[in-house]
Amino acid sequence: MASTKERLELAKLCSSRSWAKAIRILDSLLSQSFSVQDLCNRAFCYSQLELYKHVIKDCDRALQLDSMILQAYIIKGNALSALGRKDDALLVWEQGHANAVCESTDLKQLLELEELLASARQNRATLCEDRTMESSNSIIPVSGTKAVVREDHVVDSCSSSTLTTDTESESRSKDAEPEIQSTCNGSKSQNKSDDTFEICVQPSNSTKCSISNGISEASQNVFVTKSISLDFRLSRGVAQVNEGKYDEAVAIFNQILRENSTYPEALIGRGTAYAFQRELENAIVDFTKAIEANPSAGEAWKRRGQARAALGESVEAIEDLTKALEFEPKSSDILHERGIVCYKFKDYDAAVSDLSACTKKDKKNKSAYTYLGLALSAIGEYAQAEETHLKSIQLDQNFLEGWAHLIQYYLDLANSEKAFHCLEQVLLVDERFAKAYYLRGLLYHGLGQHRTAIKDLSLGLNIESSDIDSLYLRGSCYHAIGEYEDAVKDYDGVLDVELDSMDKFVLQCLAFYQKEMALYTASKVNTEFCWFDIDGDVDPLFKEYWCKKLHPKYVCERVFRQPPLRDSLKKGRLRKLEFIATKNKTILLQAADSIGQKIQYNCPGFLPNRRQYRMSGLAAIEIAQKVSKAWRSMRSSNKNSKKARRREKLTLLSQNRGGAGCSSSSSSETSASYGIGENGLTIGRLSWQDVYNIAVRWRQISEPCDPVVWVNKLSEMFNSGFGSHTPLLLGQAKVVRYFPNYQRTLDMAKSIIMETKYANNSEDKIIELSEPEKLQKIINAKSCSDLYDCIGENFWVATTCESTAFEGLVACTRRRLEGTRITVQKVDNRGFDFAIRTPCTPSRWNEYDAEMTIAWETLCNAYCGEAYGSINLSNLEKVKDAILRMTYYWYNFMPLARGTAIVGYTVLLGLFLATNIEVAGNIPEGTQVDWDAILSPAPDNFLDSVKSWLYPLLRISTSWKDYPDVASTFNTTGSVIAALSSHDT
Repeated sequence: MASTKERLELAKLCSSRSWAKAIRILDSLLSQSFSVQDLCNRAFCYSQLELYKHVIKDCDRALQLDSMILQAYIIKGNALSALGRKDDALLVWEQGHANAVCESTDLKQLLELEELLASARQNRATLCEDRTMESSNSIIPVSGTKAVVREDHVVDSCSSSTLTTDTESESRSKDAEPEIQSTCNGSKSQNKSDDTFEICVQPSNSTKCSISNGISEASQNVFVTKSISLDFRLSRGVAQVNEGKYDEAVAIFNQILRENSTYPEALIGRGTAYAFQRELENAIVDFTKAIEANPSAGEAWKRRGQARAALGESVEAIEDLTKALEFEPKSSDILHERGIVCYKFKDYDAAVSDLSACTKKDKKNKSAYTYLGLALSAIGEYAQAEETHLKSIQLDQNFLEGWAHLIQYYLDLANSEKAFHCLEQVLLVDERFAKAYYLRGLLYHGLGQHRTAIKDLSLGLNIESSDIDSLYLRGSCYHAIGEYEDAVKDYDGVLDVELDSMDKFVLQCLAFYQKEMALYTASKVNTEFCWFDIDGDVDPLFKEYWCKKLHPKYVCERVFRQPPLRDSLKKGRLRKLEFIATKNKTILLQAADSIGQKIQYNCPGFLPNRRQYRMSGLAAIEIAQKVSKAWRSMRSSNKNSKKARRREKLTLLSQNRGGAGCSSSSSSETSASYGIGENGLTIGRLSWQDVYNIAVRWRQISEPCDPVVWVNKLSEMFNSGFGSHTPLLLGQAKVVRYFPNYQRTLDMAKSIIMETKYANNSEDKIIELSEPEKLQKIINAKSCSDLYDCIGENFWVATTCESTAFEGLVACTRRRLEGTRITVQKVDNRGFDFAIRTPCTPSRWNEYDAEMTIAWETLCNAYCGEAYGSINLSNLEKVKDAILRMTYYWYNFMPLARGTAIVGYTVLLGLFLATNIEVAGNIPEGTQVDWDAILSPAPDNFLDSVKSWLYPLLRISTSWKDYPDVASTFNTTGSVIAALSSHDT
């Protein structure tokens, strides 16, 4: 129970109109006992300071506890009326009156309520009458348009103490609830938002005066004057912040703080002004001092949390906002703030919890809905995420941030149709919304329409010229289509942008490498495409740092830089790449587009990319043409070898009277005569790596910003073991492309542990797991979290890949190679990095090189024997299986830094063509061929999985033999780039 002393002090403060001090006492009383009357009293005190948002909050809380308390209806209606929300005020009073006539316990307040109602109804009737008279000679206003009276425009001794946020650039209608956003972003929006923060003007404990019963009337007047003067100065300071006059606000707060350096409200006000000026460290210092002076200052905890969030100090920000919630347990504003910080901190589960709670309390908070949609999408709740995003737009069709998040959601799922529709809608709202042009440019880039992307990115950059994301993306588009001067200019622009985040730092690092690669490609434009050789020409150290996205300083000091663009211009090697259509080119491009579209994965996250289709189709045709030529050479060589062997046999018989059975020649000595050596098909002059390198070169040129390089051509990265990283789960985020493979991968990890009875920790040491009880827990594990709890630390297990090239220790068994590593790493307390990582050390490379060599030789022998030239699918069964076996080892090998999946399937298409087989259909929905291979312990498992859908799609076709030669039709690097870009004109 509250002490009598506190109640007496409260009465004196109200008598002296020291409303801020009275609020402090009421805060203390409410922390002891949640009294309805005290809530109403505090609401009344807030109303005297015109802090109407706090008034409404306290009245709502009071009415939740007792819906019959008339005082709350009266005070809340007055607050709404003062805000200009006359209709809402009338509704509140009518609701209160309806309750009062049923149970009239306070006749005086009932009469007061009836007077308010009568006055409000009369005013509304008068207003309607005036509008009716004016409508005959004036334009009728748009339906739903409402006037808004801004509480922060009142400046007098009881001026509003509100701070306006700047996170949204649209105005709030009078029937919308206030929203809280992170305000520490440092820049005023073009249109000031009506969302507000309020500082409660309360003196600190150190300034309290002990008022005795014997104080003189004159002294009382002096105290009242001093209190009003303080409130006035604080309100003036807050008003300056609201108007964006931060220096003036700081000057006012400085004056107050000179009188008392620990005055909490002045510290909060000055800290907020600093925050808007991006002086976040100074802001945090002020908020900290306010907390030290008054640990119960919930506003200071909240503001410091916001400032820390803006600095990226997410852990500390969440701690502060959590503390602020102790003072306002049901505050939708703080839940909103903390939810956004949790989302940015990648604690998506916590973000969903906070933002869901916020939207239940504040059903009109569009910002909470859009961030809730982002968090739900991150954890894989896509249907609910879309519904929530749409809700934010329904609340406000002009909500640009909500539109941007919805578009990004559709982009992540690769739903281009819905993304384009949303982009059209948002540009109708604001045609100068630069983010929309970037997102549309990103979408066109993902679809392979680079020239169209450039147009949109340029429109966005005309609005925001220093947008680093748009500059980098446009530079990469120019780079891809061969406009190198513009590409270099944009990459330089990225390097010149002032940094404010780690993401932008990474883009600047990449811009350095991409500029060098653009200069390299420019120097090769007029040379034969076969001489375009990133793996052989570019320094291994450069490629290593490029793949790792490391700072280029070390590279600059040790690597020979590419010749400047002017050198290529002087040599006449560089000119605008124009596609000149010819009959041969047209035939090839039509065929390539048809063949290439077969690479498409029909899974969420994979956009249909026409440029990549064309790349894959041309590469497949070139592979078919070169492999077919090699096989013809092999057949011819084998015929000659048989004649030579017959002659040799006669000679040996004449020299060795023991007969043929006494020949001393070994199989290893004579194998070369069949055209197959240890390193591949030597007579045909085409190894397995030569075949795949055709597709690699096309993949490198089609999207030059992807570091597609052979791992064994890297420097230290290869020697220490390059680990390609393909995540299924990142913290709490489900990776949209790969999470569908989660359960299979988890089951595979459990199976490996059950078989081997161990796992490896992060230091590659063995973790023994042979105890029956622990193994049972592993069997029962339902998630990677459960599996981690069983193991007790970060760990990995390796999948197996049954060898064809090597025999096992036991006769008639196959040796098992290491496939990929399934890794589980705990990410703080936010979740797990659950991924596959494929280390590629020199020893592993040698093993898989041998597997690929044997697989290639097996395929060559299978086709160049009796099956050669056959147009009967049943005669080509061994050939088809051989192609799939080589594909299986390629995917498990994973020898590229990037692009292994598309290169693998492109080669498969090309090899089938070379055997007169056409793949006539698409990969089934939900199937990812590379994952099928990675999660198959033996090639037969992979064959069984793929044959079920692939073989019914195969058709005999020899039409490819009539295609013009790819290498001579597109003989230069420039002609290849022009061909890849010609579909987008």
